[in-house]
Amino acid sequence: MRKLKTEEIPRLSKDEIKNTTKLPVLVMLDNIRSHHNTGAFFRTADAFRFDSILLTGITGTPPHRDIRKTALGASETVIWHYQKDAIEAAKDLKSKGYRLYAVEITTDSLSPDELRIKPQDKLALIFGNEVKGVQQGVIDLCDACIEIPQAGTKHSLNVSVSGGIVMWEVFKQLRNHMS
Repeated sequence: MRKLKTEEIPRLSKDEIKNTTKLPVLVMLDNIRSHHNTGAFFRTADAFRFDSILLTGITGTPPHRDIRKTALGASETVIWHYQKDAIEAAKDLKSKGYRLYAVEITTDSLSPDELRIKPQDKLALIFGNEVKGVQQGVIDLCDACIEIPQAGTKHSLNVSVSGGIVMWEVFKQLRNHMS
């Protein structure tokens, strides 16, 4: 019979995480309306030890109480930056050598399991507004788009759920390269 783990799961402290090597993955949020969704991204980025989060446009920023509520402290452990214009932010990332991947349904989207990430790649995963998605101007700058296959009557997932799925796939591919 399986039993629940009752002992404490080993965790890095806030000080330890600051000095720990992170995966070279940045999450960019393009005009996310919900502070709860933003907080969920912080929590997931912390769980997978991603490098940072870039908040753009109308996306809320810490220390908002609803972000803190969902992030459960991750907004204090994940490095974040804010830039007003998402298109300019994407251009800046490209100029710094990031490979940009928008999570969006397009005519030539890849499934998450089709991603082939090299450990030396600097990667930016871009997630868009809950209604409008990732801006076309940002998509135009991307190396590729990722679409999560779905078989139900709906053709969309909550943005933070999509984030969890794609971020997990990236983590699976890179976790053996963490030090």
